[in-house]
Amino acid sequence: MSTALIVVLIVVAVVVIWCIATYNGFVKGKNSVEEAFSTMDVYLKKRFDLIPNLVETVKGYAAHESETLTKVIDARNMVKGANTVAEKIQGETVLSGAMKNLFAVAEGYPELKANTNFLNLQNQLNGVEQDIANARKYYNAVVKNFNNKCQMFPSSILAGMFGFEPRPMFEIANDAERENVKVEF
Repeated sequence: MSTALIVVLIVVAVVVIWCIATYNGFVKGKNSVEEAFSTMDVYLKKRFDLIPNLVETVKGYAAHESETLTKVIDARNMVKGANTVAEKIQGETVLSGAMKNLFAVAEGYPELKANTNFLNLQNQLNGVEQDIANARKYYNAVVKNFNNKCQMFPSSILAGMFGFEPRPMFEIANDAERENVKVEF
């Protein structure tokens, strides 16, 4: 065998090994993104299940705040009807904003804030919100790694060949969501 043939075989072997390793990395990344979203989805479902109890508790004290309560229920229904990851992310962002408004309304009712059911639900929801925040951070970190691999050369070539596409980050949809809630009576 000539030296040129050996060099060509070594180069081909290195390229094949790189392709296999890169493809497997994409599969591992895709599975990590799906696992991270599923973990976050568990916490979102837990919050989703707490919301009706919280709304009913607030309803008894703040009946004339029906617009806020309706927005929370509508946002919850929007999440329930989401079919894609992007729709679910958008719905959860709207729901988070509606929940902030609900707690802002509750601040104006001292007897509600002293109600043990409300306090228990609020504490549970605060714990779930912390879990959601941590799950979002993890999801976004995994998505960033996957997206980098999809977009960086030379792995972007294999990403295009095998249909691996960047995934959406879980982020605040608009600037209004970033602002503090204003409480006015």
